[in-house]
Amino acid sequence: MAFRNTAIVAGTVLTGLVAYAVYFDHRRRTDVTFRKSLNKKNKVVEKVVKQQEAAAEGAQKEEIKKALAKAKEDGWPTDLEEKEAFFMQQVAMGEGLCADGSNKLEAAVAFWKALKVYPQPADLIGIYDKTVPKETLEVLAELIALDGPPSRTGANAAEDLVE
Repeated sequence: MAFRNTAIVAGTVLTGLVAYAVYFDHRRRTDVTFRKSLNKKNKVVEKVVKQQEAAAEGAQKEEIKKALAKAKEDGWPTDLEEKEAFFMQQVAMGEGLCADGSNKLEAAVAFWKALKVYPQPADLIGIYDKTVPKETLEVLAELIALDGPPSRTGANAAEDLVE
């Protein structure tokens, strides 16, 4: 008996949904003012989405600028052996952060720090392009663009990352 009542209720709800869909479609096709109001609502929604995307992009750029400033404050090793150890540490940290997907900004900063001490940054950018996830690579390109091209490379290092 309970199954029968449940089936009746489900059938009634389903019939109501189908009837509303048919009514909505008919009204959308025949009523010009209804169609215009739907278009206005869609435009408002699109505008809000674009504003939210722009705000999120601005916030991300601010986070990148702060992370870049903090990374510059930390400084760089000067001894060759220290540079090698620092490079390996930063690459390992970046790979670990990329692997668990926890923070693409921190991963990009780690890769950027490794890039700063690497003797041939252009070669390293080519390696990053093949191994680093695209989202992290885009943040890394922003870091490079904000900091300027890596030393001892061509001026298009940031552009090479995005391509």
